[in-house]
Amino acid sequence: MYTGFVIAVLLMIFLVFFINKMSMQRAGKIRAEEEIENMHFAKLSPFGIVKNLSILPLVDYYAERDDLKTEPGVSFLIKADNTTILMDVGRNMKSEHPSPLLTNMELLGVKIEDIDILFFSHLHLDHVGGMEEQKQRTFSISNGEVKLGEIPAYAPADLAPSSWNSGPKVNVIKEPTVLEPGIASIGAHPRYLFMMGYTLEHSLAINVKGKGIVLIVGCGHQKVERIIERTREIFDEPIYGIIGGLHYPIYGGRLMKGPFDLQYLTASDTPPWDGLKEEDVKNALETIKQVNPQIIALSPHDSSDWALEHFRQAFQEKYIDIKVGKEIII
Repeated sequence: MYTGFVIAVLLMIFLVFFINKMSMQRAGKIRAEEEIENMHFAKLSPFGIVKNLSILPLVDYYAERDDLKTEPGVSFLIKADNTTILMDVGRNMKSEHPSPLLTNMELLGVKIEDIDILFFSHLHLDHVGGMEEQKQRTFSISNGEVKLGEIPAYAPADLAPSSWNSGPKVNVIKEPTVLEPGIASIGAHPRYLFMMGYTLEHSLAINVKGKGIVLIVGCGHQKVERIIERTREIFDEPIYGIIGGLHYPIYGGRLMKGPFDLQYLTASDTPPWDGLKEEDVKNALETIKQVNPQIIALSPHDSSDWALEHFRQAFQEKYIDIKVGKEIII
């Protein structure tokens, strides 16, 4: 009898939680859609050019070499002429010091003092250095002291260095903003995800001389359709490349807990049983093809091998695999 009572109480608690979650989801989704509908921005073009651009994955799910560490997180080292940007800092799943990011930096000959700018696409754990960082709205390069110095840092929402990091003060960017000549944030997009709640994310746009804009994306929670729409709204230059995460864990994400695919559960703004489908990937491919980019590279940290293969087949010689240690030179 006691066991039956406990089960009934637990079921009641779950039911209340679920009803509350559905109510929050409906309200949150309406809020995000209304915010997007009311967003209108002036052109940023012309915003300068860079002559040279390279993207070196420092953290991701696959690696070019066996000695490099991998995890379902992201960090890119971006070199645009004389400006070096560290975009996101990975997840550090085991709370290590040195972290996978620091380990890979040393193996690839990258030094902390090389970094001129920190850029955070959004505040999820796989981009700010871990679960505790996500909870505390902080970021960590590693779970040990790392001196970054007084370099500029940017994020779409309030974020602070953890106790391990000294130096940077994070500037919050909500609107499209030029960071350096030829380098800009496209501005934050809101989206209310069923499990993760209200999420703001922005992407980098870098204008390469004689080619056009290369978009570098963290997770693509804003949806690639809206990333492209925003880019075309604020820039006159053509889209030359799209590189980074777009969050398509169809048929197998990278974060399994028993029978549950956590990436699939957290990827959508609809309840999990009505989440991402094959059709979402097909729609994304059609939208991307319409702008005719010359380079496409999909991060494996939040997209399944099924999705990677569909992108690979759709873009053929234009497609580049993202792997830790494999530098993409534009």
